Amino acid sequence: MRALVTGGGGFLGSAIVRMLRERGDSVVVLARGEYPELVASGVELLRGDIRDPAVVRSACSGCEIIFHVAAKPPPWGRREDYEAINVGGTANVIEAAQSAGIAHLVYTSSPSVVAGDGDVEGSDESLPYASTFLADYPRSKAAAERLVLAANGPNLATVALRPHLIWGPGDPHFLPRFIARARSGQLRRIGSSDPLVDTVFVENAAAAHLLAADKLRAGAPVGGRAFFISNGEPIGVWTMVDRMLEAAGEQPVKGRVPTWLAAGVAFVLESIHRLFAIKKEPRITRFLVHEVSRAHWFDITAARRDLGYEPTVSLDEGFDRLRNWCEERGSVE
Repeated sequence: MRALVTGGGGFLGSAIVRMLRERGDSVVVLARGEYPELVASGVELLRGDIRDPAVVRSACSGCEIIFHVAAKPPPWGRREDYEAINVGGTANVIEAAQSAGIAHLVYTSSPSVVAGDGDVEGSDESLPYASTFLADYPRSKAAAERLVLAANGPNLATVALRPHLIWGPGDPHFLPRFIARARSGQLRRIGSSDPLVDTVFVENAAAAHLLAADKLRAGAPVGGRAFFISNGEPIGVWTMVDRMLEAAGEQPVKGRVPTWLAAGVAFVLESIHRLFAIKKEPRITRFLVHEVSRAHWFDITAARRDLGYEPTVSLDEGFDRLRNWCEERGSVE
């Protein structure tokens, strides 16, 4: 098939592209940057922004399916940017798909769309959207997911996947941030517990997207639905951080601050950054405090049953791969 992958130069997007190419599919990538390695692999690269409807329509030409991965990531940014990119960009993708007669759309969502103030322990997809959000990222992803699922119909089949904490070799988000803060002496545990969280190795997350696409194209009853995607191995959040640091040759997290203090500092810093329109991310945010001080793990029975999803890279194997990758690079910045 000929597939469009928005954000195909990113961490998850590039893994999806690689798997599509490995099985013989042709791929068009819509991204804002230059990715010569993708072009060298036979990918057609179209530089552009999903906020531009004309660009998205052009990218859809001749495609049979869309993997909409592009998004403004957490944890910080202007609300209008999250709205324009995550919500407006998704609306553009849906409209372009409908105009081009593309019949299938796989959307990369986030479990944060259902995560409220408390713990989430083993919940399935019946969990409703959160009523309040601590950041604009989950708010905008929830709005975008609603658009995608509402668009499902006889002419456009849609499905949303909710991968949780994607990690692995090449991770540009979590690992570099942990390492930078550990080396600067700024990394501290928040709270006195080690709450269980779901994570997903990047190859598992990418494989789930291909499975969802194939199910949609086969007419399976997965359209209009959302699925949690994880490794199915909940792990303590600080245990996870320590194991990632260990794989990178760094020391485990030392020191601890109370959750109430971290949340208070985050609120003050967020207020200052908004008041003075400071673009740089605050040292700590309420969204981050919530993510590391509450349990977030989910029941992936539906993905296993209806998508045929089964994680093939375990946490232990993932850490081995991450360690080897870090050793090959010599240093991760």
